[in-house]
Amino acid sequence: MEAHLGSPDRNLALELVRTTEAAALASARMVGRGDKIGADQAAVDAMRHVLSTVRMDGLVVIGEGEKDEAPMLYNGEHIGNGEPPEVDIAVDPLEGTTLAAKGMPSALAVIAMAERGTMFDPGPCVYMEKMAGAEDIADLLDLDRPVPKTLELIAERRGVDIGDVMVVMLERERHDETLQAIRDAGARVRLIAHGDVSAAMLAVSDRSAVDILWGIGGTPEGVISAAAIKCLGGGLVGKLWPRDDEERQAAIDGGYDLDRQLTQDDLIRSDDAFFAATGVTDGDVLQGVRYRGHRAATTESLVMRSRSGTVRRILATHDRTKLRELASERYG
Repeated sequence: MEAHLGSPDRNLALELVRTTEAAALASARMVGRGDKIGADQAAVDAMRHVLSTVRMDGLVVIGEGEKDEAPMLYNGEHIGNGEPPEVDIAVDPLEGTTLAAKGMPSALAVIAMAERGTMFDPGPCVYMEKMAGAEDIADLLDLDRPVPKTLELIAERRGVDIGDVMVVMLERERHDETLQAIRDAGARVRLIAHGDVSAAMLAVSDRSAVDILWGIGGTPEGVISAAAIKCLGGGLVGKLWPRDDEERQAAIDGGYDLDRQLTQDDLIRSDDAFFAATGVTDGDVLQGVRYRGHRAATTESLVMRSRSGTVRRILATHDRTKLRELASERYG
């Protein structure tokens, strides 16, 4: 069945992957150079340039920050050529700025899209406690239950020992107590420095050794992960995690329920969501940008749509000389 007038068109999927390819190609020139701000800016510039040509009336719900701190791709910015459909956009032009700056694995350029008014706006809440896993254990995800107990239930469901269960989580001091409890329960842990969108995708993939994602990470990344999971299958639950009393009060004043567990369907209230990602550095999910002589570069991307359940993996070759002619030195 075709989408009704004003809904996102399936052709937008390939338009979106053009934006992540552009961001990846631009930021890849900064990999390992120790300049995470420069790498992020290169990705933002390139993604913004391509997004401005896409046929849509896009509203940035999850962006680079408020307008006064982010001159491009800021929260509330309208993007695209202004024609229908009206859509919400979530962007992370470079997920893992530190990863790229240090030449570490799993830096990605990502974007998500859904019908206008269906994407969760986190308001003042920068962080969210998250848990994600594949479809067969989605009903077991519960942030009000101790994590070790959930891991026991996963092991039981899958008919394995808890020592076979692998948790992926950000290496942060705020996780130390739960990390020790997980280890004491006998489960295995994979600690990552950054990049919990790619980690959420690992948790729901049947090609991964990871069974579950847990941890307190960025709320914007939670919304983007929800779009990916709606396309891939699986489950995600999240609970807003104010950093201090001031942020907590601002969230309460804004009408947010801090005790509520939000699912992927709460974070993306549409059955027609799109997600695209392109690797910047090599990782478990995607290969990073690779150069083939002076002229050519290759990218690997995922582009997905929840309505059809289609997941495309795209390996593209780009002529850097022609890209530079089209967009100055943006692509290096």
